[in-house]
Amino acid sequence: MMKIEPFAFAGLPARVIFGSGTLAQTGAEIARLGHKRALVLSTPNQKAEAEALALRLEGLAGGIFAEATMHTPLEVTERALAAFKASGADCVVALGGGSTIGLGKAIATRTGADQVVIPTTYAGSEMTDILGETAHGEKVTRRDPSILPETVIYDVDLTLTLPAKLAVTSGLNAIAHAAEALYARDRNPIITLLASEAIRALANALPAIVRDGGDRTARGTALYGAWLCGASLGGASMALHHKLCHTLGGSFDMPHAETHAILLPHTIGFNAVEVPDLLQPVTSALGGTPGAALFDFAASLGAPTRLQDFGLSESDLDRAAAIAVANPYWNPRPFDQSAIRNLLQAAWEGRRPAL
Repeated sequence: MMKIEPFAFAGLPARVIFGSGTLAQTGAEIARLGHKRALVLSTPNQKAEAEALALRLEGLAGGIFAEATMHTPLEVTERALAAFKASGADCVVALGGGSTIGLGKAIATRTGADQVVIPTTYAGSEMTDILGETAHGEKVTRRDPSILPETVIYDVDLTLTLPAKLAVTSGLNAIAHAAEALYARDRNPIITLLASEAIRALANALPAIVRDGGDRTARGTALYGAWLCGASLGGASMALHHKLCHTLGGSFDMPHAETHAILLPHTIGFNAVEVPDLLQPVTSALGGTPGAALFDFAASLGAPTRLQDFGLSESDLDRAAAIAVANPYWNPRPFDQSAIRNLLQAAWEGRRPAL
């Protein structure tokens, strides 16, 4: 019988609506929150979808801001805040992936505005009270209740057109959230259950999406898994993996999902040496030791495996390692700058983690 150690669990306060065609409930959610005018947010690539949603909201839409950018640069947030004020909006609707969701959070924490979030990728950040912002070449992350969205609308239909390549990197990004929650310092049995189920769901769904991007069942399972991954991260603290991803994203402008996908086998493999029992759900879902299993899984899906393919030079690795250890997150396995430099070298080259 498993021994249950004492723990604290804060719950999952965000309201979640999950299904197909649920985008139609956006207006009702704005009204339920007591608001009358929303600023609709998106990236430039999803401006058309934001415009369509604004039309659908009719009088509830106060305007569109379609400049959301990866890593939430402070200068973009400042422009968005000006647009929010000019629109007379009293809430925000974020339609898109992590970039758009991050911008909505940045507005909300500064203004007190409520958020309705409609994810179109498997980012998972919609379920967390975490905001990462970039300024002066550095990404800074913080947590606060004002950052957590009030309502998250998951519409499987919106993910059907997500290209398989992006589904894979986004899904691996989500798995990273769940994997780190398994060994988080403040983990608890509920979060472990969520994270284990999340990894299992995505391990089943992503190969099916690669085989058939129109597989609605697989798309729904992946979105369900991503929700649980986000909830896992929302209920636990981050460790080495997220610190390295934030370092490479904020200081070297590396793409968010791809960086997560590449680093994941290396960071989880590194920590599996210390806590193999806590990472057993990864082994159960994928087979083999966690680091090698994640690498093989990613490679089988056609995911990127080398940091060097995204503009990071080998000469950048020393600086990246120094930044990562300057203000480190707690991690189950101790490390120094040399260890991080070696880990980054392996990820830069795309070496398969040792068994």
